[in-house]
Amino acid sequence: MRLRDLGVIAEATLPIGSGFTAITGETGAGKTMVVTGLGLLLGQRADSGAVRAGATQASVDGVWIVPEHGAVADRVREAGGDLEPIGGGLAELLVGRSLSSEGRSRASVGGRAAPAGVLADLADELVVVHGQSDQLRLRTAAAQRDALDRFGGAPLESALAAYRATYERSRELSRELTALTEDRDVRAREADQLRTAIAEIERVAPQPGEDAELSRRAERLANAEELRAAAATAHEILSGDGDVPDVGILLAESRRALERGHDPALDELAAQAADLGYRAADLAQALAGYLADLDETGPHELAAVEDRRAVLGGLIRTHGSLDAAIELLDTGAGRLAELDDDGVRIERLVTDSDAAASALDAQAAVLTSARSEAAGRLGAAVTEELHALAMPDARVVVAVTPGAESASGRDEVAILLAPHAGAEPRPVAKGASGGELSRVMLAIEVVIAGVDPVPTFVFDEVDAGIGGAAAIEVGRRLARLARSSQVIAVTHLAQVAAFANNHLSVVKASDGSVTASDVRRLDGADREAEMARLLSGMPDSNAALTHARELLGLRARSE
Repeated sequence: MRLRDLGVIAEATLPIGSGFTAITGETGAGKTMVVTGLGLLLGQRADSGAVRAGATQASVDGVWIVPEHGAVADRVREAGGDLEPIGGGLAELLVGRSLSSEGRSRASVGGRAAPAGVLADLADELVVVHGQSDQLRLRTAAAQRDALDRFGGAPLESALAAYRATYERSRELSRELTALTEDRDVRAREADQLRTAIAEIERVAPQPGEDAELSRRAERLANAEELRAAAATAHEILSGDGDVPDVGILLAESRRALERGHDPALDELAAQAADLGYRAADLAQALAGYLADLDETGPHELAAVEDRRAVLGGLIRTHGSLDAAIELLDTGAGRLAELDDDGVRIERLVTDSDAAASALDAQAAVLTSARSEAAGRLGAAVTEELHALAMPDARVVVAVTPGAESASGRDEVAILLAPHAGAEPRPVAKGASGGELSRVMLAIEVVIAGVDPVPTFVFDEVDAGIGGAAAIEVGRRLARLARSSQVIAVTHLAQVAAFANNHLSVVKASDGSVTASDVRRLDGADREAEMARLLSGMPDSNAALTHARELLGLRARSE
């Protein structure tokens, strides 16, 4: 991980690596900035106050080693990023975060810009962070229940998944039933209105385009006498009735006259005259038919057409158009059947809801049973760990009691601590001091890591409030945790730092006006001097150096 212009750190590269990394340094040197930088890479809220004084921007870049396939890789590719394969089914994931002094934040995942929320999604799969504020989280019932569920393993996970699926199904049925029941009157009115509308449309039986056709028919009937006179005059002209010569005879005479000309050009014109004669005869016949049709219309036909138009007009006013009314016949029947089926649907939903409630009762009981069994094992395992953490008379009880129904079950989970012999177990929130709470939290993580390991643990001064033999045992437990996970611990205790296989020191320097910090990896004499400083504040003290070597020897012997 590389930090630049973050807090008092001008620029630093942290070679964290695998196993247990301890980070130490003088007060104010910027140890917490390491955790802050990691938090930025995990998608936590960005605070512009973390930008180094005088700088315009802070940045953090990191490289994770992750499985080439799986939830993390899928989320990275979904965000448009990519991984760099390194063999053995593993790949490098590059992530970055920048923060301007004005408060703007940018993130990158796998070489592509991404929302900070993507970093938070990845953090859920990669890291568990414990700091002084995170210990408070162990005080909540939800956090304690989650810890128990993690410890419970596959049987508890399966029981919880089955319960949650039925819980969601039960809630869905309940919402549907409530909506149907509350809207019953509204839906009944809709059904009555729809039934009336469909009956009216069926009674009228409109046809597509009928309104336009009736409009044309009414116009024709209203002007029947004028139309008859016009058609009759045209027919007389074409047929030669009365004193008007027959157009057909005149065209025939024209054709014969042109045929006598013995000229190809006139022959073509004669053919056109013949065609006009045929067309004039056809037109005269059509006019005769039109006049006959007019003669067949009775005096009451116009009234009948207007009555029909009025009926159709009522449908058009109600539905907007005749086509909309006709369409309602096609769609309304299905909707009416759905509305009329409310009673049957409610009865079916009640039956299904009762069945889901019964199934939920059974699965809640299975979940409670699984939690109770896991609670006994967890309490015993954490108690054993606390004995090794210099709390020989402590006893932890994980109580599972009935609680309010939720998506997580019907159980309340409480971690109770009896710190001394003869003491009654009390909730961790009330019965544990800061140091005791640190050890309880660490013991829980060590125990849970055996069944549900997390890739990386980050502890920010988890050893606060303890010292001596207890601190040594904290170091041992962090080292044990590092056998299955990467562990990063910010500490002020040499007893804890001694068990790290990788020791980093945040070093503060000053030029008189600007204070900056750097990070160095410590080995050999440099590490012994830092351990002596942690023990006595005097890195050159022979007694402190001797003690430091003894502590480092403890780690070597424990391996």
